[in-house]
Amino acid sequence: MTRHYLGVVGVADAFGVSRHAVHKWRERYPSDSRHPFPEPDVVVDGAPGWRSDQLAVIATWRDGLPGRGAGGGRPVAARQDYLRAAAARGLDRDEAERALATFVEEFPEMDEPQVCAWLIEKFS
Repeated sequence: MTRHYLGVVGVADAFGVSRHAVHKWRERYPSDSRHPFPEPDVVVDGAPGWRSDQLAVIATWRDGLPGRGAGGGRPVAARQDYLRAAAARGLDRDEAERALATFVEEFPEMDEPQVCAWLIEKFS
C-alpha cells in the first residue's frame, strides 16, 4: 500500500505561502522551542513529509504564532521600521530577521513590536 505525504511544497501550497516560509517556520521554531513546528511524519533522504491530516495540526500551530489571533495580524509597521534601521546599520535582511527572531524568543515578556522599538532605540 502506497502512502502519500505532503512535502514542504505541499504544506506551502496548502497555506498559500512559499516553500521558503515553511523552511523558515521549521528553522525558527525547532522542536526545543516554546512553540515548535509540528514534526514531520516521515523523512526520506533528508526531506520531511507530513500526512495530509497533519494540516489541521499545522494550522493550529500557525494560528498560535505571535501576532496572530484576535485583534489583527502581524505588526508589519514595527517590523518594517526595524528592518530599515537594521539596514542603515549594515545588516542584510536575513541577518536582521534572525536577530529579531532571537530577541523575540529571548525576551518572552515583550511582544515583537516592543522588541522592534527596543532594538531601534539601541541602534540610535
